[in-house]
Amino acid sequence: MTAETTNAETPLGAKLKARIRRDGPIDVSAYMLACLADPEHGYYKRRSAIGAAGDFVTAPEISQVFGELIGLWCAVVWQQMGSPGRVNLVELGAGRGTMMRDALRAARLVPAFRSALSVHLVDSNETLRNLQRVTLAECGVPVHFHGDAVSALTSESHIPDHPTIVLANEFLDALPVAQLVYAEGDWRARKVTVDAGGALQFTLDRGARLDPALLHETPTAPRDGDILEVCADHEAVVAAGLRSRASLAPLAALFIDYGHTATGFGDTLQGVAGQKHVSPFHRPGETDLSAQVDFQSFAKSCAAAGLAVDGPMPQAEFLGRLGIIERASRLMSANPAMASEIEAGVARLIAPTGMGSRFLVLGVRSPALPPLPAFEQADA
Repeated sequence: MTAETTNAETPLGAKLKARIRRDGPIDVSAYMLACLADPEHGYYKRRSAIGAAGDFVTAPEISQVFGELIGLWCAVVWQQMGSPGRVNLVELGAGRGTMMRDALRAARLVPAFRSALSVHLVDSNETLRNLQRVTLAECGVPVHFHGDAVSALTSESHIPDHPTIVLANEFLDALPVAQLVYAEGDWRARKVTVDAGGALQFTLDRGARLDPALLHETPTAPRDGDILEVCADHEAVVAAGLRSRASLAPLAALFIDYGHTATGFGDTLQGVAGQKHVSPFHRPGETDLSAQVDFQSFAKSCAAAGLAVDGPMPQAEFLGRLGIIERASRLMSANPAMASEIEAGVARLIAPTGMGSRFLVLGVRSPALPPLPAFEQADA
């Protein structure tokens, strides 16, 4: 069992320990949700942790080429939708607004697309929403800000019932996961408790049997100690929200995240602070928690919701099909003083032993739409 690795207490750590002592051990998913979204002390409620000075760096912060290619991808999707006069461009987990800024700049190449746009940024972090307002203050298109992904995706949201393009870069990995451990011939819920010394640690619930609906089909039979991660929000929140939105008008969505293509066993829950990996129990509320995305499970949830799915494919392949090398070469020629920086950023995005292979890209769409740009080549 992994115990807390620091003696430093945080307000959320104290709050969680009091909760556990009062009510008993909590599920890993409940612990992760509290660490990220507690109204008072949650990591994503107030911290601005993205960028070189923060806890982690995302692809849009590495190179402007990333967002520019996504913007042009969106323009082609809009054309596939029949070039509607109005279209929603929704970004889930919009960070500092960097990707949207770069995407909208590239979209100037398709003026009719920019004119049709209504941009909606979704982020629970108020600090980041304020940064987004600054970043996009002069973008030239209407921008709206939302704090909750569930309400933003549903038909009851304030987003108009127009055709919609959804973007989500490193959004799925922050959704809480439950962890199930195979022990003594049965699956048990992994929980978080407080040990005799007052530190947070994992434990197993050896009481009630698990609901079989929680279990994903796996390629091999489990052995004692195997861990299976399950994200209920893939189906209950994201897939359901996309289905709701698709029932109103054509929908296309792009999900980019680190994860695996097939359901399997393993503990992928991790903490990141100061761009270093730390224990999930390190300074609760001040440490970013995430888990690898099970793209097979998520794709099944979307398909079960009546949506068509394209991919997943490695980020390097996706960006390559969108012309990242050609775009970088043009940018380097236009900005020779920054050529080395541009080249290094692009290389990092497509590195075969790094982001290029670890990050995957999945497209989700209304069944009536053709395969999304870059994915249609995979089906050729």
